[in-house]
Amino acid sequence: MQVEYEIKYSNRKTLNITVERDRKVVVRAPSHLSVEKIDALVQSKREWLQEKLNHAQKYPLVAETKEFVSGETLMYLGKNYQLWVVEDAIEGIEFEQRFRISRHNQAQANVLFKAWYLTQALQIIEPLAKQYANSLGVAYNECKTSEMKYRWGSCTPNNNIIFNWRIIKAPLYVVHYLVAHELAHLLENNHTARFWNILSIQVPHYQKAKDWLKRHGQVLEVDF
Repeated sequence: MQVEYEIKYSNRKTLNITVERDRKVVVRAPSHLSVEKIDALVQSKREWLQEKLNHAQKYPLVAETKEFVSGETLMYLGKNYQLWVVEDAIEGIEFEQRFRISRHNQAQANVLFKAWYLTQALQIIEPLAKQYANSLGVAYNECKTSEMKYRWGSCTPNNNIIFNWRIIKAPLYVVHYLVAHELAHLLENNHTARFWNILSIQVPHYQKAKDWLKRHGQVLEVDF
């Protein structure tokens, strides 16, 4: 059985095959590799890919979404905080042990909260990126938070590191793990034994973070 996949070319040096959480197979390949060579490499991994593709989806999709009414809770850094819809003229979102939004802006709550989370994520992630880059002895170009499907983070061939803004809903130790994970890829592109050894020095208890993502990753899948 042939494996279907998407090829994404770049100036990377090695070929990388991933199975995304929607079971899509993505091949990231150096620009000089021919389609025939890539196909041969992918098909040689057919048994491994079929095993991955036949697994139940890692994180079942959660259909329930927020209505943004008083009393609801939203997750931030691993904790749930209550939302209050108030009559005050608040611009955007206020947060101090609870979320506050103006009733006037309630209809735009999804957009306003996404903007708030994107900003908060970058404020927390960027210092961590600098910390781990210094510790690892690597350099990246830009650190960004963005809208990403089926990935928590990405290290691009141009040495930019991009993070899914939703990870800021996870506990801080999980955020540490995800940031260190992407920066470790600047030393080792694939998930080899060397990669995990590098990561274990930076985040000794990284398995705890991986386990949290396996148990609660579906909470991060939806916006709120």
